Amino acid sequence: MSTDLPERDAEGYLIEPGDWNEDVARALAQEENIQLNDDHWDTIRFMREYYEEHQVIADARFVIKHLAERVGKTAQKRLFELYPYGYVKQACKIAGMRRPRAWSTG
Repeated sequence: MSTDLPERDAEGYLIEPGDWNEDVARALAQEENIQLNDDHWDTIRFMREYYEEHQVIADARFVIKHLAERVGKTAQKRLFELYPYGYVKQACKIAGMRRPRAWSTG
């Protein structure tokens, strides 16, 4: 089954985060060669909730703090195991965020 992806920028980030849904996340993850598991979904849902509440993308340190509630002190390491090419490059993209312009790609 193929998912029609919403409009994206030249780097593959959604133009409008409101166009995101879990099928879009699965398709974007597949493009990044990531098989989504429970920890991925936990971080993605946290990022989406944070965005809905604050209208800004959650900084990685907030996602790490959230993840630490489940995995403890290994949360930072775990985040980079989940998204080996970086929080911005993969986590933000899969969660349907616009490309953060002031951040590095790490």
